[in-house]
Amino acid sequence: MTSPATPAQLGSVLYHLFMNHEGGPAVYHTLLTLDMFGVCMVNTLGALPIIYCTLACSPLLRSIALLAYTGLSSYGVFCAVTARSSFRRLRAFAWQALFCFFFYLRWVGLGTGHPTSLHSYLIMDGMAFLGGIINISQVPERWKPGCFDYWFNSHQIMHVLVVVSILYLHWGVVADLHWIANYACPKE
Repeated sequence: MTSPATPAQLGSVLYHLFMNHEGGPAVYHTLLTLDMFGVCMVNTLGALPIIYCTLACSPLLRSIALLAYTGLSSYGVFCAVTARSSFRRLRAFAWQALFCFFFYLRWVGLGTGHPTSLHSYLIMDGMAFLGGIINISQVPERWKPGCFDYWFNSHQIMHVLVVVSILYLHWGVVADLHWIANYACPKE
């Protein structure tokens, strides 16, 4: 079963479809804003089930964490859509990334979730981070200008890594959701 496309996903599709327009900086900035909004929303919505499963046995802390993450993500959206450079756009995602590191406390017994999902989340974060670094560094086209204008440029490499990252997010969340459906929190 597939879900309908969200307005956030459509913003990113519109950006990539029309990024080679001839409408000038104002049109490009509008398209880039739609893209950044879409990316931020995918990050935000992807992390919510992870937070929920990690803190499944701590309802108050879970509610606070979900609220805090939503607030930080809102700030991240604002930073991303108002950023004036690739580096600042990447930095806008730092709020979300830093918050998500608490998921890894599962490895030391703090929090709940499927035992193998953390492996998926670690690969997901690594792929997304690597894709962002490659995109802002403009490698390999920086090394050989003109040779990577159509194929294998940093933007394309970043998108491949992000798609793989989203697959690992999906696999981790599916494992967590199957796990939580059959898990009973210990009685204190």
